[in-house]
Amino acid sequence: MTNDVTLQVGGITPFTTIDFPGRLAAVIFCQGCPWRCRYCHNRHLLPAGVGGKYAWTEVMQWLETRRGLLEGVVFSGGEPLLQRQLPDAASAVREQGFAVALHTSGVYPDRLHDMLPLVDWVGLDIKAPFDEYALITGGGDGSRTRDALRYIVQAGTPHELRCTLDPDFFDAARARKMAMQLAQAGASHLVLQACRDETTRRSRHVPDEVLDAIRAHLPSVTCRF
Repeated sequence: MTNDVTLQVGGITPFTTIDFPGRLAAVIFCQGCPWRCRYCHNRHLLPAGVGGKYAWTEVMQWLETRRGLLEGVVFSGGEPLLQRQLPDAASAVREQGFAVALHTSGVYPDRLHDMLPLVDWVGLDIKAPFDEYALITGGGDGSRTRDALRYIVQAGTPHELRCTLDPDFFDAARARKMAMQLAQAGASHLVLQACRDETTRRSRHVPDEVLDAIRAHLPSVTCRF
């Protein structure tokens, strides 16, 4: 199977303790994403249909040397589900004895549904209230992410919902609406991430009223800033 996979890999993080909760893992960054989020910090991974930095056979050979040292492999991006060979790549990784995690925006809910049996944990990015996704993603449809969340909840797959709070977009009203929509979709916990200034790379300030609006509607909120 490995020789037939042509996954486009734009980068690798050889060791992480934060991208796959509870496991020592490597991160494989898949090339390509259909959305253009205004705060994206992996813009070099956005173009699709271009050659990756690493051939998949090279990735598999390297992972073979990590057996017994790492516990899991994270497929991130870009948007991993853009590439239709992702299930084959995940199966190959599992055959090597690694657990599999997936970071996704939920842009391809049906592909995610089919992928869930191969995944031990999902990190699902929440961009905005579902009806306002286009303002963040450059035209994306939030109903896709809502469907993706529904599939994850129905499957009982361990997961994390996380949202990057762009202070130029989120006011208390939008934050409240997003939290209410997530609660209605079955979410109970949300991780909040700071939007970073592209020049200084420092976290931008999030007003307290935005945080309070989210906390008022979700039982558990974690801030990573």
